[in-house]
Order: sequence, then structure tokens, then C-alpha cells
Amino acid sequence: MPVYNFKKITVVPSGKDFVDVVLSKTQRKTPTVVHRHYKITRIRQFYMRKVKFTQQNYHDKLTQILNDFPKLDDIHPFYADLMNVLYDKDHYKLALGQLNTARHLIDNISRDYVRLLKYGDSLYRCKQLKRAAMGRMCTLMKRQGQSLEYLEQVRQHLSRLPSIDPNTRTIILCGFPNVGKSSFLNKVTRADVEVEPYAFTTKSLFVGHMDYRYLRWQVVDTPGILDHPLEDRNTIEMQAITALAHLKASILYILDVSEQCGHSIPEQIKLFKSIRPLFANKPLLMAANKTDILAMEDLSDEYKGMLKELEDEGVPVIPISTVTDQGIVKLKTEACDRLLAQRVDAKMKGPKVHSILNRLHIAQPAQRDDKVRPPCIPDAVRARKAAMEEDEDDNKPRRRLLRHQEEEEGDDYILKLHEEWDIPEDQRTDIIPEVWMGHNIADFVDPDIDAKLQALEEEEQMREEAGFYDDDMSSEDEEMEEIRSLARQIREKRSLIVKASKLKNATTRPKVPKHKFAVEKADFEDTMKSYGIQPTPDGHYTQARGRSRTPVSRKRKRIDSTGREVSSTRTPRDESGVRDSKQRKFLRSMSKMSQRKRNTQARKGEGDRHIPDLKPKHLLSGKRKLGKTDRR
Repeated sequence: MPVYNFKKITVVPSGKDFVDVVLSKTQRKTPTVVHRHYKITRIRQFYMRKVKFTQQNYHDKLTQILNDFPKLDDIHPFYADLMNVLYDKDHYKLALGQLNTARHLIDNISRDYVRLLKYGDSLYRCKQLKRAAMGRMCTLMKRQGQSLEYLEQVRQHLSRLPSIDPNTRTIILCGFPNVGKSSFLNKVTRADVEVEPYAFTTKSLFVGHMDYRYLRWQVVDTPGILDHPLEDRNTIEMQAITALAHLKASILYILDVSEQCGHSIPEQIKLFKSIRPLFANKPLLMAANKTDILAMEDLSDEYKGMLKELEDEGVPVIPISTVTDQGIVKLKTEACDRLLAQRVDAKMKGPKVHSILNRLHIAQPAQRDDKVRPPCIPDAVRARKAAMEEDEDDNKPRRRLLRHQEEEEGDDYILKLHEEWDIPEDQRTDIIPEVWMGHNIADFVDPDIDAKLQALEEEEQMREEAGFYDDDMSSEDEEMEEIRSLARQIREKRSLIVKASKLKNATTRPKVPKHKFAVEKADFEDTMKSYGIQPTPDGHYTQARGRSRTPVSRKRKRIDSTGREVSSTRTPRDESGVRDSKQRKFLRSMSKMSQRKRNTQARKGEGDRHIPDLKPKHLLSGKRKLGKTDRR
């Protein structure tokens, strides 16, 4: 049976989009111009081609949709029942059947109208027959809108289903909701399934993959199952029932011993017994999960007796914890080994095994005489083994390792690698030189620096005791104090002037910078006198600002190759060799005539060799409709 890849099913358009796509393709791919003066056979062929092309487009697209969707009778029973649970088998078959009927009706419409077009006697009658044929086809497809919409939803859901191979090695997880099935899947596989502390977090089938004994395994996580009759189960629970019924796999029933899932252990065992017919002829194990919360030894005697009865019936109960990873590897190994053994037994009982066993021959060597042939062990190996046994008997102390010292000292242990260095013992604790910018810092350190520092500190202490720093060395003379006082007054006066100016000229309009205004000599002198400074009559402010003279560069002489000076005035090229103004005028007219051809071709000059596109595609491609063609 083929395994379908549901992700490659073609997109199903709506009824209106279906019609638009087909009619647009017909308009683009068939001729669009016909005239009444054409021969009637040519007119008939023109419209017959339209009808046939439209019918073929509808036929191809509907055929592709019908072939892409899986047939429930041809696929594996697991997928057939799963699609019945999810999409309702009757509704699914009805939708595909309606599309199949529409395809046959469109073919019949095309065949009938092509037969009528063969006897069309005018362009008008052929055109009306074509319109009627295409209109009936489009009306028929628009009536399939609900079926097309349903199939598109089915396609989207099918593409999101996990790829489950019904024939490969599989492990199925089942049990009540919120017992730890998804947590176990995340532990043993590379899947990342959502885990939440409430029931029915998993609402569909999830698949993870793992490797065991160099083989690829798939682990299927099923939604939680509640203990009620089959006809009362919803779509979420029926997905788990479908997987348990049709997949040949190893079953892991997850049991929550802590009862945090909201169901007691007797209720979980009751569910196990109610769905046990689905486990027939399959390896079955029970995993007691959440033992990190409640250990198996802490269970009551009644619950222990129930689990003991299950073990007596041949169902092993393995305690696990997805939090501490207790028993996870043991449970996975046991489930895989049991399924492998069952698959091997099934193949051994099959009809193909005899054709393979006939080609195999297992040789069993027989003893030819009574001579004893012990294994050959070299003498060196024997001596070494005997020495090792003697050392064990004498209890000789073994070599003390750093690991032993670390275990004894604990956190106080410090690794001393310099003890193992191959250098003299008195040099092992030397400080390793520090290098900065290619130089050893130790080379620039004065060996007597400590002694010099001590002497300097003693001298400083003696000065402090003698009162060397008690004298005020910062005394200033009267002239300096007067200068400082005057400068302080000038700064205060200046700050007051600045503040008054800001208050006076407080405006948002742009202002001319102060340095743009010229300062009068009298204003300057009054200002300086107010500061207490008497300006001198021959001060620098009385002199006019001089203007630097820009040096004029001398022209470089023009000298030819012989060293003689050459005149800097040269005759223009267009006047070189011209006798008079009449000849110059004639030459200019000739120059303009020679440029006229380039101007008409939009050339930039004599060196422009560009060849333009004579037939631009955006102007000349496509079909011409009614209207002007000047732009083309």
C-alpha cells in the first residue's frame, strides 16, 4: 500500500477563482481576432478552438485535484480511519464525487457544442454558441463552490498531519490526559511537544524519532483517553483509538501514581482493561510515572496488589520519572527489544523465510581427537599477571595521584602545576616575568627601591616634626593684592552688564552678533576708565588695522623644445588654415551639415556607437485590441 505525502496536494481554488483562472488562460493562449469576411470554416475553427481549450483546462485541473487527494480504499487502514474520524468519510467521498461528475458534464457540454459549431452558418451564430458553451461550463463550476471550499480545508489539515509510516518500528504512548506522555516523548526523541499542567494539551497525534541499535524508530504521542463507551468519545480521543487499533507497534500505557492527573489508580487501571482488546498481539508495557512525587514503596497495599495482578498477567510495570530521568532508558530499551523480537518472529513464520534459509549454511566444528589444545599465552603476559596478583595480595600502597589529594582536601585544594615542572626545585616557585611592550618589567625595577622609599618617608616625617611646613609660604605683596582686587571688580561689573543686556534684549528674533558692530574709540576709553584703567594715547587701539598684501604669482614663460620663448596666444583649431571670414562661414555650415545625421539619431557625438533596440518588447509584444495603435 502506498504511503501518501499529503503535503504535495495541489491547492484547491474557490469556484469564482477557478472560473477566473480558466477563462484568463483561454484569453491568453488562443487567438482573439476574427472578422466576418473570413471563410466560414475559419470562423467555425476559431470558436471551436475556444470551446475545446476551455474544456481541456477544466478537465486537467479537476483531474489533478481528484488524483492528488488520497482514495480511502487504496491507502493504509490507519489513514483511512483517521480521515474518517477527522473529515467524515461520506462527506469526503461526496465532495470528490461531485467534482468527478462536474468533469464529465463539462466534457459532454464541450462535445455537444462543438457538434453544433460545425454547422454554424455565420460569425454571429458561432459566437453565440461559444458564449453559451463557456457560460454553461462556468455556471457548473460555480455550483461546486462548497465542495471546493471543503476540499481546500481538508487539504490544509492533511498537510499539517505528521508523517507516520504504518509499517516501520513504532512505539505508541497512551493513557489518561496529563499523565506525562508528551514529557516522555520529549525525553526519548528529538521532538519538542508542548507540555502544560492541564488536561488535553495534546489534541492531535505527534511523532518523534529516535535511534536504537542503529535503527530509526518513531514514537507516537496520542491525545488523552477518558473511560467511557466508544460511541461517546470525541474526535480527539478517536485519533488515539485509531492509532492503537491499526499500527503494529509496542504499546506504553502511562500510569500516574501520584494521581495529579485527576484520576485515581483504580480508574486508570479500569481504562487500561477497557481498551486492552486494542493491545492484542502487540508488546505491552506499563510505565508508572511521577515516582519523584510518590515512590512505588509509598503506595498503599491495595494499589500495590492491583499492580501485582497486572504483572502476574504478563504486563511488566516499570517505575519512571520524566523529571529525574529515572527508568527512562530501561523502559525504552525494554519496549524496543520486545518489538524487535516480535517482528523477527513474524518474519520467521512468513513464507519468504524459507527461500532465505535455503541459501544459508551454519558450520559447526566437530572434535577430531582427544588431544588437549589450551590457548597460547605468552610468558611475558603470564609474568605480568602474576606480579599484579602479588601486589594485590601484599596490599602495597599505590602511587598517590593528584586526584587522591583533591578528594581529601575538598574545596581547599589548589592545583600546583609548577611542582611537575622539569626545572630545579629551588626555582619552581619563582615569579614568572611579566612582559609589557616587549620588555620585561623586572628589568626596570630598582632592587634598592624599598630601602630608598623607607629613607624618604623617614626624612618626610622629620620635616613634619620640625615644623618645616607650618610657615605660610603663599604670602603676596600689596601690589599683587591690589591687582587681584581690581580684577575681581572687573569680573563682577562685567557679569552685571551681561545680565542687564540679556534682560533688555530678551527677544526671540535673530540678533546681529556683537563682533559685527564697530566699537567707537570714545566708548572704549570710557569703558576702560570705569574699570579703573587709564588708556594711553599711543595704545594699539589708536592704530588702524593694516591689510596684508597678497603676493601676485608671476606667469610662467612658455618655452619650446629648443629653449626659445613661445607666444601664449594660439590660433583656435577651427580657424587654423582658414584664409578669410567667407571660408570660415562655409566651413561652419559644412560642420553643421555633418552633425545633422547624428542629431536625428540622438547620437552624443562621433564616438557614440550605441545601437538602440529597434523593436522594444513592451511596445510590440502582446495582442492588439480595439483602439489606436499609434503608441505601438
